[in-house]
Amino acid sequence: MPGHFEPTPGGGAAVALDEVEISIIRSLAVQLLELVGPGPAEDAPDDPLAEIFAEGPSEPPSDPVLFRLFPDAYGGPGTEGATGDDADELIAYSAEFRRFTENDLRARKREDALAVIRSLDELGAAGDGGAVLKLTPDQSRQWLGALNDLRLAIGARLDVSDEDDADLLYRLPDSDPRKPMVMAYLWLGGLQETLVTTLMP
Repeated sequence: MPGHFEPTPGGGAAVALDEVEISIIRSLAVQLLELVGPGPAEDAPDDPLAEIFAEGPSEPPSDPVLFRLFPDAYGGPGTEGATGDDADELIAYSAEFRRFTENDLRARKREDALAVIRSLDELGAAGDGGAVLKLTPDQSRQWLGALNDLRLAIGARLDVSDEDDADLLYRLPDSDPRKPMVMAYLWLGGLQETLVTTLMP
């Protein structure tokens, strides 16, 4: 079990984490929470209808990490050469889609990151040192979402866009200042992969 998730009875997952691993994952989840930011209705009056119908931003984020976490819905492979009216149409569709979906997406990413922090805090409260983290099926899905977001964020900072870029990371010398971030990226990838396996029927 050390270093990778294993299925547990009832559809959950478990992984043994040492104190350093717990600290790293918690710190990254807190940073993700800060990056995603507060909810759109944090300063609004307690009006559930206002929150439901609140519109999000229509412009894509300028931060490349946030753009990786909240990409345009329209565009991507096969649309790079779009020009004129076609390009304007794609931009308009993306803006409209973002306006009505980004707030919900941000809320889900916040909930996933908070679930990771809470489960690690409960684990830490049980005693010092390493421990076995046990997740319910719902917690497993939230962890999977958060691990994916963390890898996307770190990948954006490392400028990883495809598998060839990821392969180059393996060959970085230990003296490269990006090495600790690369090691976290690869380690989180391993955790994510084994957690996916536990959720497969």
